[in-house]
Amino acid sequence: MTIRVLLADDQALLRSAFRVLVDSEPDMEVVGEASDGAEAVLLARSERADVVLMDIRMPGTDGLAATRMISADPTLAQVRIVILTTFEVDDYVVQSLRAGASGFLGKGSEPEELLSAIRLAANGDALLSPAATKGLIARFLAQGDGSAAERDPARAEKLQALTGREREVLVQVAGGHSNDEIAERLSVSPLTVKTHVNRAMAKLGARDRAQLVVIAYESGLVRPRVE
Repeated sequence: MTIRVLLADDQALLRSAFRVLVDSEPDMEVVGEASDGAEAVLLARSERADVVLMDIRMPGTDGLAATRMISADPTLAQVRIVILTTFEVDDYVVQSLRAGASGFLGKGSEPEELLSAIRLAANGDALLSPAATKGLIARFLAQGDGSAAERDPARAEKLQALTGREREVLVQVAGGHSNDEIAERLSVSPLTVKTHVNRAMAKLGARDRAQLVVIAYESGLVRPRVE
C-alpha cells in the first residue's frame, strides 16, 4: 500500500524539500500541503491522509491545536501525526504526544530518519524518533509537584485492567524497546509481544505506542530518570 502523507508547515521551501523526499519513495506519496493547522485538519479529512508531518509552531492554528482536533475526530482515527520540531524540546512537545501525536522528529534529522518515521507511524509501531529523544519525555513528565500517579490517578487506576505480562511489556515499551528487543528480554516471540502491546493499547485507550509511553510515566508505572 502507498502511504498517503500530508505536509503541514508554514515554510513553503521546507514543504517543497519534504515533498521531493517523500515522493521519491515508491511506497509514499504527498497528498496535500498545509500552511497552518486549520488547513491541515481539513486536508487530513478530504485527502484521507495516513500520516501528517506537522510543524509544531505555525501562525493561527498551531500544530498542537491541530493535533488535538485530528485526534478527537473519530473519522480520522487512522491518521498518525509526526510532530516536526527544531529540537527546542519543551513541554509543548510533550503536550503534543498527550494530544495524540505518534512522536516527534527534529527538522535536522537525516532523510532516512524522516522516511523511517513515516513508515513507523503508518504501521502504528512507535516512534520517539532518534535515540536522543528517549529520555526527554520522561524528564518533562517529571516536572511539577507530586508523583506521576498523583497527577493522573485515573490512568493509574486503568492499569488495574492489565495482566501482569501486559504490564511487563508496557514497562519495556516505555523504555523505548522494539518488539524484537522486548521478545528477547522476556523470552517470548515478537508476535506475542505485539499481541500484548495491542491489548494494552485497547485497554488503556491509547492510539499507538507513543501514547503508551506517556501513560506509563503519567500513571507512575515507570519512574522518570532525570540525569
